[in-house]
Amino acid sequence: MYYNQQTGRLGEEEAVKYLTENGYEIIQRNFSCNFGEIDIIAKDVRKDELIFVEVKTRSNQQYGTPGDGVNHYKKKHIFKTAEFFVYINKLENEFMRIDVVEVYIKDDNIFSINHIKQAFD
Repeated sequence: MYYNQQTGRLGEEEAVKYLTENGYEIIQRNFSCNFGEIDIIAKDVRKDELIFVEVKTRSNQQYGTPGDGVNHYKKKHIFKTAEFFVYINKLENEFMRIDVVEVYIKDDNIFSINHIKQAFD
C-alpha cells in the first residue's frame, strides 16, 4: 500500500472515532457510485441531520491545508454522489450538509482534527 493511501486510511479511521465521540452515528463508509465517492455518511443524532463527510489528511502543510485539497472538481463529485445517495435511499426530506474533516498527522501518530461544518454550499 502506498504512503498516501495509508495516510488517507489512517485519517479516515481517526475521523470516524472523532465523529462517533461527538454524537454522530456512522451510516456508511466509502460510498461510491459512477459520480464519485464519499468517505463517510453520518447522522448527527442531536440535530437529526444527514452529514456527508470528506476526510482530508496531511502530515504537513507544504501544499496547503487538508481542506485546500477539496477543489471545484472534487466538490462537484461530492454533490453528485450525495444527490445519488439521497435519491436511492429516498431521503429527499432529510436536512443535509457536507462537512470536511481535516486530519493532521503529527509526530508519533498524534492527531489534530479540524471539523469544518457546512464546508461549502
